[in-house]
Amino acid sequence: MEAAESAAGLVQDGMVVGLGSGTTAAFAVQDLGRRVKQGLRIVGIPTSERTAAEAQALGIPISSLAEHPEIDITIDGADQVDEGNLNLVKGHGGALLREKIVASVSKRLVIIVHSSKVLARLALDQPVPVEVVPYGCRVTARHLEELGAKASLRRNPDGQPYHSDSGNYILDCTFDSSVPAPWLARRLDHVVGLVEHGLFIGLTSEVHVAGSGGVRVLTLSATA
Repeated sequence: MEAAESAAGLVQDGMVVGLGSGTTAAFAVQDLGRRVKQGLRIVGIPTSERTAAEAQALGIPISSLAEHPEIDITIDGADQVDEGNLNLVKGHGGALLREKIVASVSKRLVIIVHSSKVLARLALDQPVPVEVVPYGCRVTARHLEELGAKASLRRNPDGQPYHSDSGNYILDCTFDSSVPAPWLARRLDHVVGLVEHGLFIGLTSEVHVAGSGGVRVLTLSATA
């Protein structure tokens, strides 16, 4: 994907790089792997076990937040991007908790998406992933319903509950589309039993968008 190459081109020698999860982010990981073979020196901080395995297979040195608590740049994908403020919905791949932890300590969060993911306003009537602890999951779901959510437990193809890399459940929640995403995010932050949610508010530095006309880069200054 051209957007992945565009974003990966921002990575410079000596950087600590957050490695996103999902099919789109995998293109950037592959491009970085190619550059590492050509001599690029970086340390990768993977946001999922799958990304860690992909990075290792490509020869990208990986480490942890314990060793590198500050990240120079993170490249990741998104399920939705608000074109006006670059807020995101993430987590359909199940890695939202680790993705947000990595994003929160990144000097620069660069998102890569197809143009179909860029919206005038986040569509909260489409599923917003919410990671919850298994204990009391139904109680947590009731708290979410009090906020107007319609919550559905994510399941594997065999019907068993899906578990994140951290061993938690994921509830896919839809909300009234008129609800402002920042307002909802603040309230989700206080739901007991909720570990993390897929609303990424005020974290994005820039978005590289792939479309029929090539790659365009969205920044807050450009969208203001």
